[in-house]
Amino acid sequence: MTPAARLSAAIEVMKTIDGQRVPAAKALKEWGAAHRFAGSGDRAAISGLVYDVLRRQASSAWIMDDDTPRGRLLGMLRLERGMNADVIASLCDGSRFAPEPLTDGERQALTARSLQEAPAHVAGDYPEWLDVYLAEAFGDDRAAETAAMARRAPLDLRVNTLKAKRDKVLGSLRHLGVTATPWSPLGLRIMLGADARNPGIQAEEEFIKGAVEVQDEGSQVAALLSGVRPGEQVIDLCAGAGGKTLTLAAMMQGRGRLIATDRDKRQLAPIHERLSRAGVHNAEIRSPKGEAEPLSDIRESADLVLIDAPCTGTGTWRRNPDAKWRMRPGALEVRLRDQSEVLDRAAGFVKPGGRVAYVTCSVLPQENSEQIRKFISRHQDFTVMPPSKVASMLWDKADDFLAAVYVSNEGLLMTPRRTGTDGFFVSILAKR
Repeated sequence: MTPAARLSAAIEVMKTIDGQRVPAAKALKEWGAAHRFAGSGDRAAISGLVYDVLRRQASSAWIMDDDTPRGRLLGMLRLERGMNADVIASLCDGSRFAPEPLTDGERQALTARSLQEAPAHVAGDYPEWLDVYLAEAFGDDRAAETAAMARRAPLDLRVNTLKAKRDKVLGSLRHLGVTATPWSPLGLRIMLGADARNPGIQAEEEFIKGAVEVQDEGSQVAALLSGVRPGEQVIDLCAGAGGKTLTLAAMMQGRGRLIATDRDKRQLAPIHERLSRAGVHNAEIRSPKGEAEPLSDIRESADLVLIDAPCTGTGTWRRNPDAKWRMRPGALEVRLRDQSEVLDRAAGFVKPGGRVAYVTCSVLPQENSEQIRKFISRHQDFTVMPPSKVASMLWDKADDFLAAVYVSNEGLLMTPRRTGTDGFFVSILAKR
């Protein structure tokens, strides 16, 4: 397919998303099934265009003064891809499979309009109803912070120290353009271009033998900040597919007891194969059975309970831009209740002197600092570990990390703009 034909295909997919109100992934899959002639490179490029439009949806429509799929695509080419009006016009020439030529109004908009007078929710590309929450989180910086959350994320990997060292894996994956991540001593990063295909990590020998896993650097850092040590008894209370479970297991060096569970046993399905590939032998999986508590035999005996809390996922908008436009106010209220319940549940498993690591991939204060303040008011036998002490888990990078993140009395907040990671909040709660 020509670059112009890919633009037409992206507009077609976005019409499906708008008209049928379906997730982007579903619309792209259906388009690919109906257009078998499109190769993998074409599908990757079209997917990149669609997701870039979703990342810059509000600002692109503002630039063009046109909220149609075509208008948003043209605006995105200007804002995200850095194309000028002449370059865009050369792609939209009305030839076979190409979009229709630019109108005078479209060319004028591409040439003259800017985001200088745009409100924060437009410049930062997020739903207007979230503005009050993001203003509380970032104040006047909210447009800049959320604009960084609207850019494409790199592909981050974590080296499994049970099987390999980072320097060795850096060498063996050099053909993928990997570099070391700045914060996590376990991380590798692959920067992705606008039309980049998935580099196929799962087919690499290092992945197959369990030396690396896909994991955002922020998620790696969140697990590192828990301060887990070999020999401890550790519970991963919201383990899901096991990303942080695997990080904890490597930190424990095969010593101690690691229990992974989740309220939704379907989320746990991939964890068994991942633990086996990673060479983890000190972990047990406890799937829920009906309403019974799968951890009923564990009362006040855990050194650490990790809560990778159910949340709105606002910190992961770079990777899932579709989600921010599909998010509704009611979803926040549901998540707040879920977080409160899981925090209270975790408190009963921690021994005196133990701790809870509360982690969200959200930037909203309601899910982060406010939840911690409410928890402390309900459980006065817990205190918040000072953020400076938490950051010390990163050893020689602690001072730089503290200078980069948002620090509150309740914890640490990473953001794409400040740390180059997804948005993660971490609070460590110590039991007296």
